[in-house]
Amino acid sequence: MAICVSLQCLGLILLTAILLQTIAVAVSFMYFNKVLSTMQESFSRSSVSCLINANQLSESEVSKDKRSDPCWQVTQQLHYHIEKTMADRFQKEITTAMRDKLTGVLHPGVRGIPLPKVAAHVTGVSSSTEPPTAEGSRSSRGYLGERIRAWEGQRGLSFLQNMELRGGELLVSRAGLYYIYAQTYFRLPSTGETDWEAKGETGETKEEEGAQLVQYIYKKMSSYTMPILLMKSFRSACWPRGQEPGLFSLHQAGTAFLQPADRLFITVSNASTMEMDGRASYFGAFLVG
Repeated sequence: MAICVSLQCLGLILLTAILLQTIAVAVSFMYFNKVLSTMQESFSRSSVSCLINANQLSESEVSKDKRSDPCWQVTQQLHYHIEKTMADRFQKEITTAMRDKLTGVLHPGVRGIPLPKVAAHVTGVSSSTEPPTAEGSRSSRGYLGERIRAWEGQRGLSFLQNMELRGGELLVSRAGLYYIYAQTYFRLPSTGETDWEAKGETGETKEEEGAQLVQYIYKKMSSYTMPILLMKSFRSACWPRGQEPGLFSLHQAGTAFLQPADRLFITVSNASTMEMDGRASYFGAFLVG
């Protein structure tokens, strides 16, 4: 009987000890957790106040003690990296934008530069064997000059964007206001000083007559049989008397409202003297509104 009482007392003692130890561990955990939370909050406040300190001074305005402050050092490094990153990004964006702008002006249609929604730039074909069609002063077809059909629309500097090139004509696919331009380049052959002196006495020489260089831009409509003259440009040029040929160019540009299926084409005077170099003779149009 006495042994049973002793075992019960021992069990109660052990249970009490375990309970007290559990309570002590729980109290210690709660205490350290509270202390840790307090330290963390204090650290967060100090960190935030360090980063958002409104009274930031430049490096030349702070004292030696201030420079040794870790908070000031971290803040200065952070500000430096932010400013450097923003400056580098801004410089990169500006440089790219300027490069793309210049590239688009010098060579429209290059890779990476978007073209207008509707546009075309066709160039002369130097190796073309197809001569212009001689029409006289005014043909039965209703237009002046000699028609140029040998244009390139796919290679070199030329391109077609939602427009077609058919038989030397640009076919419009969308209605709107178009900017239209053209340039033709002429190389007048020289007759030489001897021929000039021999014929100069008669007063009826070819040189005295000169050359009348004219460029026309026409529009053809499906609803009207005769082409419509949109623009013309001209100049008087004297035939060269020396050994070198005479070089002349005509350029014109303007706007016109075009409908779908309208066609644009170029005619010139003295087509046999025209230089069909792609960088000298070209024409095109693009939608502006």
